[in-house]
Amino acid sequence: MGSTRKGKQDVIEEIVGRLARQHSTAVVLFHHVVAERLGLGPTDHKCLDLLRERGAMAGSDLCAITGLTSGAITGVVARLELAGYLRREPDPRDGRKQILRQALERSPIQDVIAPLRQDVAALLENFDTHQLTAIAEFLSRTTDLVYRHAALLRGETISDVGRSRVTGRERNRAR
Repeated sequence: MGSTRKGKQDVIEEIVGRLARQHSTAVVLFHHVVAERLGLGPTDHKCLDLLRERGAMAGSDLCAITGLTSGAITGVVARLELAGYLRREPDPRDGRKQILRQALERSPIQDVIAPLRQDVAALLENFDTHQLTAIAEFLSRTTDLVYRHAALLRGETISDVGRSRVTGRERNRAR
């Protein structure tokens, strides 16, 4: 039984220590290429993906989700609007705000990523329903964890103002 436990721990360490990191890097690099193919920056591409996933929202909501400044989001929105990917509409409840909506029913992104989606679907055919359920649960839960830890890191960054990023010590301030 001890060897089974060690075997499980070895697999966990392999997933946490290497495989998840390699997967994350591959996904980030893939989305850089997708963005490039579409004439977008990676941040623009992922903000558009957030709009697709979560639906229409205000720019301030996009700021909150991404952690980007309002100035950065203004640039993203302007570039996506100029490229024809989104449109701005006045917020019916607050005339000062604008709601961001996808401008296209079917995004060209779908055509660019279709070959990968087909290959992943074919790969998933090799797993039984129980394994697929475990994979889906893992992806869902780790996505939630990554969002939570990103928010925690943003909070740490804000609370660490005045500290050196290298030493973590208080910086000397001129008086």
